[in-house]
Amino acid sequence: MSHGQDQKTFYGSCHCGRIGLEFSTCQLPATLIPRVCDCSFCQKHGAAYVSDPAGKLRLTIADPAAVRSCRQGSQVARFQLCSECGVLVAVVFEHDGRVYGALNARCLDGSTVLAAAVSVSPQLLSSAEKVERWLRAWVPDVQFVVAGV
Repeated sequence: MSHGQDQKTFYGSCHCGRIGLEFSTCQLPATLIPRVCDCSFCQKHGAAYVSDPAGKLRLTIADPAAVRSCRQGSQVARFQLCSECGVLVAVVFEHDGRVYGALNARCLDGSTVLAAAVSVSPQLLSSAEKVERWLRAWVPDVQFVVAGV
């Protein structure tokens, strides 16, 4: 896995800006491979997920009502959508008191160029297999911050 020498932070948001995101990683953007889930929920939202288990993810929300959280499929993960514009910003799950997550790469600012996306089929995995994979691949300790607080 290629890594940059310094941690870089990439920024993005939902369409209306009520949910901002900061993703920090030492990986070079060209080595970050977005994962396009083939389930109908993710397909209809056009999501392509990136994460780094050594990275950091912070979601900054305008107010607590800005985020709508819903569960799909196995009901283990919670999808984070903007309650105003409907954009799917990230997906998270809780395990042993920690919040793990992956962000929708399509929410990153347009200047961020990542590797070509690949299709994945997590719906073929059991809930336990999904959690095992997420623990290895997703960002641990996702932060949710209310702007101005």
